[in-house]
Amino acid sequence: MEFIRAKSAGFCMGVSLALHKLDDIIEKNDVSGDIYILGSIIHNPQVVAEYAEKGVITAECPEDIPSGSIVVIRAHGITKQVQLSLSQRGIHVIDATCPKVKDACLLIEENTDKGRVLLLFGEETHPEVKCLLSYTPGDTVVFDSLEECQKCDLNPDLKYCLAAQTTQDKHVFDAISRDLSKRKGLDLVVLDTICNATRMRQGEATKIADKSDFVIVVGGYNSSNTRRLTQVVETSGTAALHVETADELPLDKLRQFQKIGLTAGASTPKKIVDEIQAVLESL
Repeated sequence: MEFIRAKSAGFCMGVSLALHKLDDIIEKNDVSGDIYILGSIIHNPQVVAEYAEKGVITAECPEDIPSGSIVVIRAHGITKQVQLSLSQRGIHVIDATCPKVKDACLLIEENTDKGRVLLLFGEETHPEVKCLLSYTPGDTVVFDSLEECQKCDLNPDLKYCLAAQTTQDKHVFDAISRDLSKRKGLDLVVLDTICNATRMRQGEATKIADKSDFVIVVGGYNSSNTRRLTQVVETSGTAALHVETADELPLDKLRQFQKIGLTAGASTPKKIVDEIQAVLESL
């Protein structure tokens, strides 16, 4: 058996920065009060569990964080309104939002402040999407596929801007952009908000899929970008399996393949990818 490991597998820049900020706070401990994160710091259950062992508390809603505490804003960001309310309650806020997400927020804010309606390609319930939507003062339309976008009834008398959740599929986004541009008389500005790290990982996953009989995609089941990698591989025509840890590998099934690809989401620790590689090598 042979295997091909993606060079990009593992933490992206935004995830690394967020965890570095949290590690700094834990190590220095120079601010009094408990350390909280509002939702998962990144979408990887194993990482969140490790920080829980270090005393970091995960709060599911802002009201669960008491005044005088420290809260680290997760890599996906939080809404403008929640961030303001935390500061007003005397909570020490440390912003670990991914710079790419923050750039997308500001780009959306700049364009919707000019009166454009936001068309957002993303998962409506995802924390990042909620963050992005909070930066627009007007109406918004959210959809998670080309087919959903095609069903949208858009008013030609209004102006629009199209953006995407930073971890969305660039090929699908381009198809959406082309489809909207065909609508007669539609005033549309297309914003470039998909992260370069996402594009690189998806491109590499496609190349690995073309060379493999089967691809393993590693990452949290709650990780949007990891799920997207799995979809990208399957769209390429290669079967894929999304797992969180090496314990979930179907060893008997894997022995049937001659060449296996290995990639991972942007919130997957290197050590977990290494563990899975070690299992593949043992086969």
